[in-house]
Amino acid sequence: MTKPLLTVLEGAEVKCPPVWLMRQAGRYLPEYREVRSRAGGFLDLCYSPALAAEVTLQPITRFGFDAAIIFSDILVVPHALGQGVRFEEGHGPVLDAIRDRQGLSGLSREGVTERLAPVYEAISTVASRLPSATALIGFCGAPWTLASYMIEGGSSRDFLEVKRWAYGDPDAFAQLIDLLTDACAEHLGRQIDAGAEVVQIFDSWAGVLSSREFERWCVAPMQAIVARLGDSHPGVPVIGFPRGAGLGYEAYGLRTGVTAVGLDTTVPLPWAVEAVDAIVQGNLDPALLVVGGAPLRAEISRIRQVVGDKPFIFNLGHGVVPQTPPENVALLVEWLRQ
Repeated sequence: MTKPLLTVLEGAEVKCPPVWLMRQAGRYLPEYREVRSRAGGFLDLCYSPALAAEVTLQPITRFGFDAAIIFSDILVVPHALGQGVRFEEGHGPVLDAIRDRQGLSGLSREGVTERLAPVYEAISTVASRLPSATALIGFCGAPWTLASYMIEGGSSRDFLEVKRWAYGDPDAFAQLIDLLTDACAEHLGRQIDAGAEVVQIFDSWAGVLSSREFERWCVAPMQAIVARLGDSHPGVPVIGFPRGAGLGYEAYGLRTGVTAVGLDTTVPLPWAVEAVDAIVQGNLDPALLVVGGAPLRAEISRIRQVVGDKPFIFNLGHGVVPQTPPENVALLVEWLRQ
């Protein structure tokens, strides 16, 4: 049986665009919260192959999405490189920040994929249990976004510390980006080996850079990862998500070599489908999934009308939020496929 997501990523038209949602497995689902309560810490859940596979499959069972995305986190890569990473309830990720060249000495690529073996085991389990028409997506964070977390020690409002290092000592910062580029390419390759048919790379903080720095720290590393995967795993589609990139989406689609580009909510869809040199994915506002009803249905219709018959992947402009009623997600899938 053909898989609609893979068909679209080959550039072919389908009657209805395939749909999956970022954070489609998460706190808005009661079945996820039940598993999460059994798992212990958040990283314990990410590193438990059986539980990670279970929550990956939950939204497929409930909603019948066209793709599953493996349950994991972008910060497993810094963790596997040797950085202290923990998740605090109500606060989010906290990392033992590195701020200079000396901090690089505590990181090592040696044994990274061995430490991430539970992720690959979970992918293998999911691949064996998915419906025949459902694709499996692996993922990682992009080097710039991972570096931002690693240097800031978590989320940030001004990204001053990572910019201080990137602007003030670009040669040392490039060493960190190169380390992350290698680790990400290897991590994605191992996910593909385990059964992932598509990979997505999340550059969540791409929008905080100037256009010149965006080219250097977002576009160039992404181009390197895509080229590496093209050599090691030819034909496997890569979706890039440079959140907040604005007009930089055009250069990103043109120069990185990605198969598809995920659009954040702020990107005008009519502009993107013409200007971005890649298949586009997006970009429903997650808030509309909370609101539901007529506003949700109208926006689904508008997106379909704008895209027309072009190859397109229906998704959100960011992840599902915890306040989302599951019944609205079910209606999204139903209305989209009518």
